[in-house]
Amino acid sequence: MPTNKLSENVFQIYFKKFGSCVYVIKIGKDNILIDTSSEENGQELLDGLEKLKINPRDVHIILLTHRHYDHIGNIYLFPNAKVYDESNINELALIMIRTIKVPGHTKDSLAFLYKDILFSGDTLFHNGIGRTDLRESIPEKMADSVNKLKHLDYSFLAPGHI
Repeated sequence: MPTNKLSENVFQIYFKKFGSCVYVIKIGKDNILIDTSSEENGQELLDGLEKLKINPRDVHIILLTHRHYDHIGNIYLFPNAKVYDESNINELALIMIRTIKVPGHTKDSLAFLYKDILFSGDTLFHNGIGRTDLRESIPEKMADSVNKLKHLDYSFLAPGHI
């Protein structure tokens, strides 16, 4: 379970199971997670946060790219975190993180842009796009969502799986 530094205050915790990633953004005193991986990766997630000197009680915000089990499985580990997804993302008052609605992989998929890093969830990968053959997918929306992401100004793609 490598923990990689992507920028001064952004980190990636990678899990071999599902090839999934959780991202950590430290903004001032706020510790923000993007997704939480699957429950099977819970201890590895805690270990990764410990390497970053983050106590689970000090995670304040969780941004979900979508509600598949391999992205939401460890929400319960963070009792003090406010969880945001498509249903309540408009309540989020973080000016520094831009939210982009990207239906396709799921009807409620989100991506997040922070500085020059695009957190694309399961919409866009380094080698392709996310699956649209799932029950909750909207295949006819995926092309528009991918096109929307391709036109953003970013220099690093941080997908949900690598």
